[in-house]
Amino acid sequence: MSREHLSPAWRITAVLFAAQCLASAAFIATSTVAAIAGAELSGHRSWAGVPSAASTLAGSGAAFLWGILMDRIGRRASLALGLLFGACGAGLSVGAIAAGSFALFLSGLVLIGMANAAVTLSRFVAAEVHEPGSRGRAVSYVVLGGTAGAIGGPLLVMPAGQLAMAAGTTELAGAFGAAVFLLLAAGAVIAAALRPEPLTLVVSPRPAAPVPGAAPAARGADQRRSFRAIFRVPAARAALAAMGFSQVVMVAVMVITSLYMEDMHHGLGDISMVFSAHTIGMYAFSLVSGRLIDRWGRRPVILLGVGVLFLACLTAPLTGETFPIAFSLLLLGLGWNFCFVGGSTLLADQLAPAERGRTQGFNDLLVGLAAAAGSLVSGLISARFGYAGVGAAGAVLALLPCLFVALWARAERRLAR
Repeated sequence: MSREHLSPAWRITAVLFAAQCLASAAFIATSTVAAIAGAELSGHRSWAGVPSAASTLAGSGAAFLWGILMDRIGRRASLALGLLFGACGAGLSVGAIAAGSFALFLSGLVLIGMANAAVTLSRFVAAEVHEPGSRGRAVSYVVLGGTAGAIGGPLLVMPAGQLAMAAGTTELAGAFGAAVFLLLAAGAVIAAALRPEPLTLVVSPRPAAPVPGAAPAARGADQRRSFRAIFRVPAARAALAAMGFSQVVMVAVMVITSLYMEDMHHGLGDISMVFSAHTIGMYAFSLVSGRLIDRWGRRPVILLGVGVLFLACLTAPLTGETFPIAFSLLLLGLGWNFCFVGGSTLLADQLAPAERGRTQGFNDLLVGLAAAAGSLVSGLISARFGYAGVGAAGAVLALLPCLFVALWARAERRLAR
């Protein structure tokens, strides 16, 4: 291993990667059965999406609160506390399923959503302890941890369900029982190994050497601007647009794909394969995107992601065959990855250490709300215009970050003059 990867910053990144692997397996395992449990506990099939919505909205609101808390009590304590919330939520869900209580089940999903928000912010923790020249790789390593969850989470559902039945409860409780142990293990990893406290290693926003696409502000590390002042900076707006619009497009197309395939008479096996391809696109290429961001710069990779998202939206509705849809959904995940990792890295470039926690939490609040809106609107568009309408709307939205990137480039040219 190189001397660089033995540094405290890379050790912190490795710990965050390990915690992400454990936590994402827990989150994906619970989300696999949440809709089924929601329908059974509520007694209404139409309420199957309510648990996911409750978790998503809770996570959106909690992201901002976690960001503030990270600045006050530190990154390690905040992440460990968030994972403890998730373990409590998973345990509460097990009790709710055993008791047949839908309201209690939703309470558990709210806590799980809050934990997910804390873990998602860990990508910024990795970014802030690295110099701009390696920041893209650091973010991508943490995002890559989602790959383990994407593979391990669904695989845990069946054996955990069998253990739950052997313990005398329903098999749906098994995934949540497994999540309790996974989230506690992730919290223990953070509490024991995330040292030194990342706040003590935060890197000044001004790089020692120019980095393509990085546009740090010239100010003291202790100065703190308002959200309005931060997002008045063209580069910060471009970062938010890249993350927000890519999230909306991905969620809008993804949530309707399963219904579209069901209408085309595909079974659960075909649908699962398509979503596996999509998850691979989201996470498995993170190392590639991180290296490209550090080598090419933030702007080219974000624009590449926009192009891939646009292509995915146009090609997904063209056929009802499994493999073409799977390829389009893989591209959808890949385009999201380029935009999300590129935007996260770009936003980290713009912030002084005193601004990072609360601003990054506020950013994830906006991105989460955008994703929830995309999920709701996609259903309305699908009901009126079908899957092709969702694809067309997604293609238009996918191009909007180009406007913000163009404004950012124009501002840089003016500054250079």
